[in-house]
Amino acid sequence: MWTKLVPVTALIASVSLTGGTAYAAPTTPVGGEALGSRGLVTPEGVKEPPKTQATSYVIADADTGEVLAAKDPHGRFLPASTLKTLTALTLIPKLDKDRKIRPSENACNQEGTAVGLSVKATYKIDDLFRALMMSSGNDAAMALAETNGGVAKTMSDMNALAKRLQAYDTVAKTPSGLDKPGQSSSAYDLALIARAGLANPAFRGYISTKTSKFPAPKGYYEISNHNKLLWRYKGMIGVKNGWTSKALGSFVGAASRDGHTIVVSIMRHEGYFWDEVAKLLDWGFSVRGKVQPVGRLVDPLSEVQAVPRSSAPPASKVTPAAQPPLLDTAASKQTDSTRTIGSVVIGGGLLFGLIWLGFGIRRRRRRSGS
Repeated sequence: MWTKLVPVTALIASVSLTGGTAYAAPTTPVGGEALGSRGLVTPEGVKEPPKTQATSYVIADADTGEVLAAKDPHGRFLPASTLKTLTALTLIPKLDKDRKIRPSENACNQEGTAVGLSVKATYKIDDLFRALMMSSGNDAAMALAETNGGVAKTMSDMNALAKRLQAYDTVAKTPSGLDKPGQSSSAYDLALIARAGLANPAFRGYISTKTSKFPAPKGYYEISNHNKLLWRYKGMIGVKNGWTSKALGSFVGAASRDGHTIVVSIMRHEGYFWDEVAKLLDWGFSVRGKVQPVGRLVDPLSEVQAVPRSSAPPASKVTPAAQPPLLDTAASKQTDSTRTIGSVVIGGGLLFGLIWLGFGIRRRRRRSGS
């Protein structure tokens, strides 16, 4: 048995942000009933996953889509640069990788982590995708968005793809993942997006490249992948890490062993998470194919599909969340540390709460993330 806490994303109808196809959101948590919990959800008969400081995580079999364990999987948090997975997945099919561009001053002057674009240099789109996924270049993210027709169009494209993937917790407001009011994702959605990315050969190539030469106004310089596990973890394919002072640490990664791939996503980690992620991956490999999954990563929708109701596998044990249910404090007590959206039933009615971080944030370069 589990305690059901349905995320607000499962209760509100979704409409297309592009004015095109509309997708109606499901009435149960995407991936299964058990994934509506804000606590730890694990299969019966095995030890719980290793401890992690992450507020939210998902461990899944990328081949089958089976979710092996999760903690607050649909909790909405700031994604930081893990959002670049959606940026890449959206734009790779839209932009010719051999096209050459000169970036704008706006792109070159983006705050936070940058690859070092120059208005005096010419870059292939292929170079910019490597800068985006290897070096987490916010300048590259903006240059790609501008090449796609501008930030507004790119946000529309990214949000439309998120809906088609059934990543309903995800709202993109920036191509780089830099914090902005209203932007969000979840550990479940990051795993869903990463799984879709792994099926794209170009995406997979960018995330797995360790080092590469990058153009400069005169010559080249070397860039390296920020994913430390590419050097440390056996079978690591890659994907993306992120950090801002508001979002804290986030990461989604995939590794393959003996023909099987495990994906792990974490959000809102306060410290050094690499060793913890490695242990979560190890746990995933150790139990895959041996336990009843607690949910599943759903498949993308076609453009004419409505969202199907998610059915839960006969799960598992659910440990109550350490944090309180959403909206258990009054709106007057909201602070800059509030990072969730939720709902609570009061007197038979539904009170929707929107608690957004970031209003009036004055960003400084040294606090910006990767």
